[in-house]
Amino acid sequence: MDRYIIEENKDTCNNEIAEENLFSDYLNRSEEHPEEEIELSVVMPCLNEAQTVGICIQKALRCMAENEINGEVIIADNGSTDDSQKIAADLGARVISIKERGYGCALRGGIAHARGRYIIMGDSDDSYDFRMLMPFVEKLREGCDLVMGNRFKGGILPGAMPPLHKYLGNPVLTGIGRLFFCCPSRDFHCGLRGFKKDAVRKMNLQTTGMEFASEMVIKATLNGMTIAEVPTTLSPDGRNRPPHLRSWRDGWRHLRFMLLYSPKWLFLYPGIFLMILGLVAGIRLVFGPIVVGSVHFDVQTLLFAATAVIIGYQAAIFSVLANVFGVNEKLLPPHSRLTIFHDIFTLEIGIIIGLLLIAIGLFGSAYAVKYWSDVAMFGELNTQITLRFIVPSITAIIVGLQTVLGFFFLSILKLERKR
Repeated sequence: MDRYIIEENKDTCNNEIAEENLFSDYLNRSEEHPEEEIELSVVMPCLNEAQTVGICIQKALRCMAENEINGEVIIADNGSTDDSQKIAADLGARVISIKERGYGCALRGGIAHARGRYIIMGDSDDSYDFRMLMPFVEKLREGCDLVMGNRFKGGILPGAMPPLHKYLGNPVLTGIGRLFFCCPSRDFHCGLRGFKKDAVRKMNLQTTGMEFASEMVIKATLNGMTIAEVPTTLSPDGRNRPPHLRSWRDGWRHLRFMLLYSPKWLFLYPGIFLMILGLVAGIRLVFGPIVVGSVHFDVQTLLFAATAVIIGYQAAIFSVLANVFGVNEKLLPPHSRLTIFHDIFTLEIGIIIGLLLIAIGLFGSAYAVKYWSDVAMFGELNTQITLRFIVPSITAIIVGLQTVLGFFFLSILKLERKR
């Protein structure tokens, strides 16, 4: 029995020595041949991760060594005051100091210094297993531009994700992202993901905080890039302090970013809904009150219907303006429908439409004044009658002015300028 234990310990020791030799040979080869093309860069953001950053680096380097990948590990340090930088440098990682604080800033800085054709990013808190990088590399080698991890397919270990995130935050935000942008990813905010360096350059990522994760997926989708998913396991992080993530604040930042990047859902669709609702109710109320049981809808409801039309129309204008601004600033890719709209609805056409609406409104207002003179000799009026043509007239004037001003603003945004 003792002999068996000795032999088993001897085999274990030999395996560990073999792994360490493989690891050392890999580091030595990388140092001796720096001119070789690097295939993979593993980028990890870091802020006081001394407890776990070394484990993550060792796992990533060992994975690359075992699979004969010429690669590097980059620690994008965001101002650590512990031993994180020293630990990383001692283990052979490249440490890049990023002064501007924020998750997105750290990753953008690390990605900018990456020398690999492919880049895999992941947190340095040991929640992701960097020994399992090959599914990402294989998808990238097949031609995918972005490879997302999926924690819900790979498995979320007990204690790895708070119930609020698991059952509400991630599913809701992922569902909104899939609805708004038709993105194939089913885990929008998985922190372990791989991408081509050329692809991330085309994305032109700008955000500095946690919404960086959403921006990457959204821009990859909007630019028609090839996106794939691989199962990924999420483990409890190895730190003995709370995570940097703030649930409600960061969740709102992700949601806000998705809304700002989707003028259709933020402005256009709600605007169209309000306009249709207001027009249907308003046109019906112009011809008389609506009685539903004991409830009477009359001119007071007509005022609310007119308000819905005005607000809805303004929201639709904002959608066009936001799209033009986004395309001009290269935040959104150009699309054919916007080009067709520009070709048809020029500034001159917009002015004509707006002036016609204003003219209709002024005509209705003049008729109201004449009715006031003929019926009441400028005295007291029956508002249930007069408001039925006063309210549509005022609405037409407001919408007409919105049209003229909106098209002038649109023309300002479309002015060609030297960058």
